[in-house]
Amino acid sequence: QVLLVESGGGLVQAGDSLRLSCAATGRTFNSYNMGWFRQAPGKAREFVAAISWSGGRTYYADSVKGRFAISKDNAKATVYLQMDNLRPEDTARYYCAAAGQTYAIVVETTASRYAYWGQGTQVTVSS
Repeated sequence: QVLLVESGGGLVQAGDSLRLSCAATGRTFNSYNMGWFRQAPGKAREFVAAISWSGGRTYYADSVKGRFAISKDNAKATVYLQMDNLRPEDTARYYCAAAGQTYAIVVETTASRYAYWGQGTQVTVSS
């Protein structure tokens, strides 16, 4: 069982930066691939970024590539999402998720492949 709590969201202007954090509890955090997803009102939840359990591989949606960076601190049981050069279209509720399988080789980008979810943190970017 993995419990996830996101923080770091807020209201910012276009071009600003934010760093989201996702603190995890559970003895096996280090063995999970982790992902960030987001959902805007009236839209489906979409993939943002993912990182392998070791932290050695990262994946990004095309819409955030070059602006966002995902990282994982296994010692602190925390995964981060650094978001730079934010745009109004980044406005959404951001969710942290842990994969359903430990030590998975494939890092999934589909929400249905993630078993554990946080409550989310709101990010609003004004123009």
